Amino acid sequence: MKTSRIWLLIKGELYRLHKYNVLFISILIAIIWGVVLYFVDSVLFNALLPFLILIDATMMSVMYIGSVMFFEKKESTLSSVLVTPVTNQEIILSKIIANTIHNLISTSLIIIAFIFIKQVKINYPLMLIAIILITAVFTGLGLLLSYYQKDFTSMLTNLMILGFALLLPSALYGFNVLKGNAWEYILLLNPVEAASKVIAGGFKGISLDWHYYFSLFYLLIGGLLTYKYLILPKFKDYAVSISGV
Repeated sequence: MKTSRIWLLIKGELYRLHKYNVLFISILIAIIWGVVLYFVDSVLFNALLPFLILIDATMMSVMYIGSVMFFEKKESTLSSVLVTPVTNQEIILSKIIANTIHNLISTSLIIIAFIFIKQVKINYPLMLIAIILITAVFTGLGLLLSYYQKDFTSMLTNLMILGFALLLPSALYGFNVLKGNAWEYILLLNPVEAASKVIAGGFKGISLDWHYYFSLFYLLIGGLLTYKYLILPKFKDYAVSISGV
């Protein structure tokens, strides 16, 4: 795996994010949310900002990479790349890195704005780690999900189902519908709940307990295992299916 090829592929992926207006849409959404959060009161703001960062790093990452994969499939862009001397690993890593860079930009816009507007206290290294790790993991999940989608509509439908399935248990626990200490441990196996713990650690004043460290390593190890045993091996079948072979 050559670093020069990886960076060339990353540039291509970033160009496609711009070409398909994914970058523009993500920045526009960030601006809209920024305006909305500006006018809410402090109590609601403190609850909404971490949730917004969570959604941007998880569900939006899945949607953005799914969109790019759909447009690539429609325009046969990936088929052209496959005849070049690049490896499947290089193609996948370039997509994950490019989508992480893109998402880091949109999320950072929101955070930076509120550092100045509402004096949000951020632990910069921990927040950076959180956004990069979570976006990379969920971009990988988005890639895996896109392997099995026939069209853009089905991708959006399945994304909504996935988001609902992952967010609902955490929401029910937060509103005390699901009660008991057992749920605290069960829900940590939910990648969205684990992501929320890691993001929370990026705000100053939040103590880093075992929930944070467990969630951090759970996402890291889980993401690496998913990449090695699911995303990378199944990419070949996906590439063959869209090439018409």
